Formats: sequence, structure tokens, C-alpha cells
Amino acid sequence: MSNAKETVSRTLIVALALCIVCSVVVSTAAVMLKPAQVTNQNLDIKSNILAAAGMLEAGATPAEIEAQFQRFEVRLVDLDTGEYVDASAVGFDDAMKYDMYRAASDPAQATVLGSEDPAGIKRRPNVAKIFMLIENGELQRVVLPVHGYGLWSTLYGFVSLEGDANTIEGLGFYAHAETPGLGGEVDNPRWKQQWIGKTVYGTEFTQPEIRLVKGGVDPNDPNKEHKVDALSGATLTSRGVENLLNYWMGESGYATFLQKLRQGEV
Repeated sequence: MSNAKETVSRTLIVALALCIVCSVVVSTAAVMLKPAQVTNQNLDIKSNILAAAGMLEAGATPAEIEAQFQRFEVRLVDLDTGEYVDASAVGFDDAMKYDMYRAASDPAQATVLGSEDPAGIKRRPNVAKIFMLIENGELQRVVLPVHGYGLWSTLYGFVSLEGDANTIEGLGFYAHAETPGLGGEVDNPRWKQQWIGKTVYGTEFTQPEIRLVKGGVDPNDPNKEHKVDALSGATLTSRGVENLLNYWMGESGYATFLQKLRQGEV
């Protein structure tokens, strides 16, 4: 009798019912967890901004991270003109909601780079989102998103400049897939420490002069203020970091804005 009940149609019905139940459970979980995921992603980005700016305390709670981040002004910048852009111009009521990496995939909001693409990013958003710490009417820090291709992956991070819009306060990458122990050493605190106090531009503030030096920086090099030790055994990742920073600090990136910032024009 039991064998008679085990028909193909019954098996298919049970399998279909099981699929529907599982789909409902997974979909419900995804919807319910979405707000928490977005909150955690935002908190991670804020933590990385603070880390680049040298303002992330070890063991800081989410509330402490939020409080520190609230000291920053979030601004949108037109990379071609170096001028500030209102969030409404890109379809948002809050600058923090703007995603410059999503904008880069929209032909209406991005520039195709073609052969002039040393960072290997293919498209550059026309508007960037930056983070400024201003206290007592004085610029203390400006944190700039940067990204570019290394050996195996695109590295996404932030570079923080002091109030002179030239001296590096810190550099950190929050997403990449470089080789652990080699290119992955971009996460090494000792390597990141080398960036503090280095300068992006020379006295003329024309072209960025950042260099990663294979074998280490000569302490007697007259241009050592622009140079950092390359990552050992990771030539292509080091070259990628050098290229992406020089690109984003150049005229196709933040250079026009930074020049206006130094001159008090924005």
C-alpha cells in the first residue's frame, strides 16, 4: 500500500512545497535582516574614515564611532570644476546617501577614461563624496575616497589629508583581494604608519609626486617626503597603490578641488 502512494506526482508536489517554504523563509530573513546589514555597512565605512583620519579609538563602540563621525561634514564635489554640489543635484536629500561607486556605473553620471586610466578603474564618477573636519572655522582634516586596481583586485580605501590639503594624515583600504602576506600587507599597521606626515605635492602644488620605492626609501633622498617603502614581494600591488593615489590626487581626481580649498575658494 505504501508503495502505491509513492507516485511521481506526489514526489513533485512535496518537492515543490518544500521549495516554496524554503523560499519564503529565505526571503523573509533577507528582508528582515536588510536594515541591520545596511547599518553595519555604514558603520564599517565610518570606522574606516575615522581610522584613516587617525581618530578611531581601539575598542570603540558603535555609539562612540557615530559620535566621532558626526564631527565631519559630508560634502559632494564636482571633480571637473572643484566646486561643491548640492545633494539634490544628484537626486538625494542627504549627501551621505550618495554612492559615488554606483554613480560610476551610470553613463549619465560618469566619465569613461579610455587609455588615460592609470588606476585601472575604467569609469570615474563626475561627483565625489568627501568628508571634512572643520573646527573653530579651520579645516583640520579632509578624507577622500580612493580606489584602483592592484594585482588581483580593485582596492577601495580612504586617504586623509591635514588642513594644508597636502600632508597625509593616514591611508587605509577597507576592501581588496590582494595576496595575503604579500599585497595584502596594505593592511599592515606598520606599513600604513609610514604614510603619516608624507606630502602629496611639491612646492608648486601641480602634479602629485607619490612614489613607492622598491628596497626602501633612502633616508638621504631629498624627495623622501613623497616616498614610502614598497610592499616586499608585491611589486604590482605597490605599483597599483602608487598609481591610484597619483590618479586621484591628480587633475582628473581631487587636484582642482584641493587647489581651491588651499586658496580658500570653496
